Amino acid sequence: MLAAQRQEQIAQLVERDGAVSVTDLVDHYGVSDMTIRRDLDALAGAGRVTKVHGGAVPVPSRRTEEPGFEAKISRRETEKQAVADQAANLVRPGMAVALSAGTTTCELARRLRGVADLTVITNSTRVSEVLHAAPRSDRTVLLTGGERTPSDALVGPLAVDALRRLHADVVFLGTHGMSVEAGFTTPNVMEAETNQALLDCAHQAVVVADSGKWGVVGIATFAELERIDRLIVDDGLDEDAAAALREHIDEVTLAEAGSR
Repeated sequence: MLAAQRQEQIAQLVERDGAVSVTDLVDHYGVSDMTIRRDLDALAGAGRVTKVHGGAVPVPSRRTEEPGFEAKISRRETEKQAVADQAANLVRPGMAVALSAGTTTCELARRLRGVADLTVITNSTRVSEVLHAAPRSDRTVLLTGGERTPSDALVGPLAVDALRRLHADVVFLGTHGMSVEAGFTTPNVMEAETNQALLDCAHQAVVVADSGKWGVVGIATFAELERIDRLIVDDGLDEDAAAALREHIDEVTLAEAGSR
């Protein structure tokens, strides 16, 4: 394989998986450690990846860049599924739950289709579609109005006004990024306002996120870390990051994705 071909494949792996390690790439391509490091140097020099200790991660996105739903759904699928499994354990028959837009909350919606006597409040057209694909006479789905974003969230004054009239036991929120300094963020200012309305309508707040969201900062904060009651993230999260989050959030649950 030519170096240019290998480098293009490596760049695609970084984009798909969120990170690659030198060790894994050496095993995968059957080349030397030095060859892979030269590949990563070339990709970093071209602005395709960011080198980190032992591997590479994607170049930090612009704070206003908002990938579409289809672009995000195939990223970190195993991790999102593990997080959704954990989150589903918090839902009981007869509850009213709110779900924000996002690929992880959409995974959670799939797991809630079997829960009896459930009311779901959402600003996500995708979540609504998932639940309506498995109809139940004892389930109610309340979809807000609003302006549609690239991630299929309904946002803006119509969504916010609808949410102000509703009340949920627990809200599950996806996030574009999370950090100690910025909290939980989104690349869309109107989505931040709508997420805040979702937070305000619920008794308990849970953020569901894959570990790739750590260190990513969107343009708008929708919640400081302390505002959230529980964070559910996959066990790929760095130990130092988990410790930093636990200083601000009462419950941080690491969902086991490594064994899948």
